[in-house]
Amino acid sequence: MNKKLLLIFLLITVFACEKDKLQADLIVTNANIYTVNNDFNKAEAFAVKDGKIIAVGSTSEIDNKYKAIDTLNAKGKTLVPGFIDAHCHFLGLGLNQQTVDLVGTKSFEEMMKRVLDFQNTKHKKFIFGRGWDQNDWEDKQFPNKNLLDKLFPNIPVALLRIDGHAILANQAALDLGKVTKNSKIDGGEVVVENGKLTGVLIDNAEQLVMNHWPKPTKIEQAKALLEAQKICFDLGLTTVDDAGLSKESIEIIENLQESGKLKMRIYAMVSHSEENLDYFLNKGITKTDRLNVRSFKFYADGALGSRGAMLKEPYSDKPGHLGLLVTDLETLKKAAERIADSEFQMNTHAIGDSANRAVLETYNKVLKGKNDRRWRVEHAQIVSTEDFDFYKNIMPSIQPTHATSDMYWAEDRIGSERVKGAYAYKKLLEAYGKVALGTDFPVERVSPFLTFYAAVARQDLDQYPEGGFQMENALSREEALKGMTIWAAYSNFEENEKGSIEVGKFADFIILDKDIMTVDANEIPNIKVLKTVVGGEI
Repeated sequence: MNKKLLLIFLLITVFACEKDKLQADLIVTNANIYTVNNDFNKAEAFAVKDGKIIAVGSTSEIDNKYKAIDTLNAKGKTLVPGFIDAHCHFLGLGLNQQTVDLVGTKSFEEMMKRVLDFQNTKHKKFIFGRGWDQNDWEDKQFPNKNLLDKLFPNIPVALLRIDGHAILANQAALDLGKVTKNSKIDGGEVVVENGKLTGVLIDNAEQLVMNHWPKPTKIEQAKALLEAQKICFDLGLTTVDDAGLSKESIEIIENLQESGKLKMRIYAMVSHSEENLDYFLNKGITKTDRLNVRSFKFYADGALGSRGAMLKEPYSDKPGHLGLLVTDLETLKKAAERIADSEFQMNTHAIGDSANRAVLETYNKVLKGKNDRRWRVEHAQIVSTEDFDFYKNIMPSIQPTHATSDMYWAEDRIGSERVKGAYAYKKLLEAYGKVALGTDFPVERVSPFLTFYAAVARQDLDQYPEGGFQMENALSREEALKGMTIWAAYSNFEENEKGSIEVGKFADFIILDKDIMTVDANEIPNIKVLKTVVGGEI
């Protein structure tokens, strides 16, 4: 056979083989894939059709069986399922882009400079900011409003603490709610010193001012959601659990998703109110490929940083002070009984050991041994030794970067014994068998790589403390990856559609510039996302 006939024969053979191949929309090859399936298997390639994975295997297996409109050669890079943030404030992150960023300020004076710079540029009629943390300042006492009153005598200013559980308001803002030194509110505190208002309002007391604050318009909310989406996609998040949304905000999300502008998958926790309970329990679960509305978000107590977390015994650094119960137990119990009679999930913020115990007792009593309801305690931050057993049927939803943010001062707040049950992620994992990992952004930074690093290394970015913070409660890399993918999906009742690279699941995945499972731990925070893919769409 001459060369010309051989070439023709080869072309016919190739064409025939190609014709016999199954059609896919996308083929990914030559990847270092952590599938996160039940056996935590690895793979090299997979095929995608109609947004879902239709085959997983070696590069040769997929190439030999499938042809595709688009191909993606990963060139040996690491590929993992798209990250799921199991507890964050997605809309809040977007809205924060329109306010004063106070994160990382090292003093009250630096905070004031940022506020002034913002106002000189934006010329707002109301000034709102978020992110200050007095624990990062040399003077770790709560600030007061005196300087704010001088700088802004007529413009209301409200500056939210990083955890969202305290604000510093100037007099113009306090006047909106007619706040005086005698003002009282259940589940909150108006801080008064030497008989004068300091401007600090803790937990429910924030609403004395914020109920009179201009609400973001629908246009502002839509813009915020799209800005948050860009930030999250850049960091490899493909699903976010927004921990507290209004009915209006959920409707805006639905409309943006239907228009194709908002591609992020969102698990929506509805903010607790009687009105919201009535409406959503009557309406029932909303479930699309990109939106899942099937849970309610409650607050049991405040935060540790602002001493609002509810403790069994007084704070070590504030004798006689136990913290605050934000939602009274009778209200919590009645709501739990209503939700237990539905298919909805109940997710409750609990930081202090007393709050954790109260929520766990309420859950277990109301559920009466019902399995697989997946009710969640959000944060599960300080748990008494005797209370871990209560987590056998209750899922912990935890944020590893809280441990590395709080470790510098947590023992001062709660003492050397109680701190042993704080940020106890391994103990919580052993109690329930799974943990869902998130960030609580914008309380913490958005990056899931910081979540992973804090979970396994339990150090800050300067590798402090040496050897890690309470390393007996560190997670393994496999556990951390599961907590950010398949276990987080499980916490949302979505483990059959996402969270791993398996046939039949959404083609939600990310390609990384380093192998997150083997790279030196100190390099984990610096990992970059090369591609984020949702439903097969890059």
